[in-house]
Parts: sequence; C-alpha cells; structure tokens
Amino acid sequence: METLFSILMGLGLSAACGFRVFVPLLVAGIGIHAGALHPAPDFAWLGSMPALVGLGTATVLEIAAFYIPWLDNALDAAATPAAVIAGTVVAGSFIVDMNPWARWSLSLIAGGGIAAAVQTGTMGLRGLSLATTAGLANPIVSTLEWIAAALTSVLAILAPVLLLVVGLLAVGILAFVWRRLRTRLGRQPG
Repeated sequence: METLFSILMGLGLSAACGFRVFVPLLVAGIGIHAGALHPAPDFAWLGSMPALVGLGTATVLEIAAFYIPWLDNALDAAATPAAVIAGTVVAGSFIVDMNPWARWSLSLIAGGGIAAAVQTGTMGLRGLSLATTAGLANPIVSTLEWIAAALTSVLAILAPVLLLVVGLLAVGILAFVWRRLRTRLGRQPG
C-alpha cells in the first residue's frame, strides 16, 4: 500500500509540474527538509538548504516571468520539455520499493506524460486567453496556474487518493465540455 501511495504522490507532483515546473519541486523539498517526506535515497538532496534556496529562487523567477506579457507565451515553449523532465524526476524521487528499470519507466511514461498533458492544457488555455482577450487575461491565467501548482502539490503529498479522484473528475468534465462544444460547433452553418 505504501508503494501505491508513493506512486500516486509522485504522479500528483508530476501533474503539478505541468502547471509550474519549480513549485512542486520546492514543495517536495520543503517536505523532505521538514522530515515529513522520505524520497528515494538518491533524491534526499532535494531537501538540502542549497537545493531549497535554488528551487525557491527558480520558483519566484518562473512565477514572475509568466506575468510579463510577451514572455509568458514564449516561456510555454521552454516549459513543455522542462515540465516533462521535472515530472519524470519528481515522480522517480518518490517511487520507492521498485526495481530501477520499472521505477524510471513508470516515472518517464506516467510522470513525464502527465506533466506534458497538463502543460499542453495550460498552453491551450493561454492561447485561448491570447486569442479572446489579446492577452489581457493572461495574468489571471498565470495566477490560476501557480495556485493550481501549489494546491496540486500539497494535495499530492497530503491526500494522493483524493487528488486522483479530483483529477479523474476534471478529465471527465473536460471531455464532456469538449464533446458539447464540438457538437454545437458542428451544427452551426458555416
């Protein structure tokens, strides 16, 4: 059961990397530093003071950069591969009691994949904001993204099963809305 919770926590943190790359790493590092989280031994460094200072600085810079109008859309291009890497690393850091090949395969496929999916969704939302509001709503989108990253990170640590349920509900709702929009758009003369 502990292995399942560690997998769910790692995957939840990976999803948070899709919103903001450094927020989940910082949250996990704080948890490790406080002794509340126990990563795989080769990732204990995430809780070290130098790592926390670096992750804290990177988090502040990343959040601030997404409030700069032209830079936010440009950062999305760099954030996608960074989110996949961060999602893979953070998943692998908490998946324990598994042989290395299975651990890193699961981390890359599921952790990196979840981070990429969430990042792709945020890019789409930012693009929609740009197209419909000429970017005026992008600061709101940026705020929602870093809040989502922080909440997802905390939920992944405190209640990974709840986060899984919330995530599945969100995917179901998005699929329903998408189908309704496609149906409506298909009926309009055109």
